[in-house]
Amino acid sequence: MVSVTPLGGRQFAVTVYSAAMNRRIPLWVSHPNASAPALYLLNAVDGGEGGGAWTGRTDVASFFADKNVNVVIPMGGRASYYTDWQHHDPVLGTNKWATFLTRELPPLLNARFSMTGRNAVAGLSMSATSALDLAAHARGLYQAVGSYSGCTRMSDPVVQASVYAELAIFGANAANMWGPPGDPAWADHDVTLHADRLRGTHVYVSVGTGLPGPHETPNAPGIGGNVGALVDRVVVGGALEAFVNQCTRPLVDRLRALRIPVTVGMPAAGTHSWPYWQDQLHRSWPTLAAAIGA
Repeated sequence: MVSVTPLGGRQFAVTVYSAAMNRRIPLWVSHPNASAPALYLLNAVDGGEGGGAWTGRTDVASFFADKNVNVVIPMGGRASYYTDWQHHDPVLGTNKWATFLTRELPPLLNARFSMTGRNAVAGLSMSATSALDLAAHARGLYQAVGSYSGCTRMSDPVVQASVYAELAIFGANAANMWGPPGDPAWADHDVTLHADRLRGTHVYVSVGTGLPGPHETPNAPGIGGNVGALVDRVVVGGALEAFVNQCTRPLVDRLRALRIPVTVGMPAAGTHSWPYWQDQLHRSWPTLAAAIGA
């Protein structure tokens, strides 16, 4: 651990060194000043580096201010899917996020903040996929997982094409992550295909329909009277959420077929946007808290 800087109250800015990636990783940590379990919250596709962070876009600090849980938010990992990449990427560098999150980081935090060793992991959009994948591959590390608007069908050629396009926006090549389309690694990270790996884990899954809902109004959070922002949320955010909805339903069906308990949040409306992810974080908390003893 490189540094721990108090930010006031129960909040800390923490920096740790990842040997797997040979770099320092900043974290935002909320610590209740007592031994407690941990909730790892993963940021959006920009890793929190471009404004897509739980701390800046939601009420995460105030919501957890009175709860008996350590909240850990890694700041970084843009376009990485928080996974171990097969190859070095010329733009993103070396990505070994799964190794960092599941092997390097927990022992450091458990020792420094007296954590109990019971953990949950949750994410939104890109990192919702990551949270489920981490829980599926690091069995026993997480007692609960929360997925808000994530798509897990990585063996589907259409989904693979969308991931390639998504990462290309950041200049990254998805072939460096799990190989070319059709590589067996894509199927290995398909949590719908391998839903049985979540047996024993408490699962919360949510997704909207893409239809405008209560947060598509001129004065909604993130809109502030900006008509262009409202149109973008309705059109782009609506289309994205409708696509993710079609990814999510097969996962829920598969979990139920396997008799793996899953709590589902599927409101009749809602777009791919932060206000809905904040809502779902709140609604998922009882499920996550019960599993980790918070």
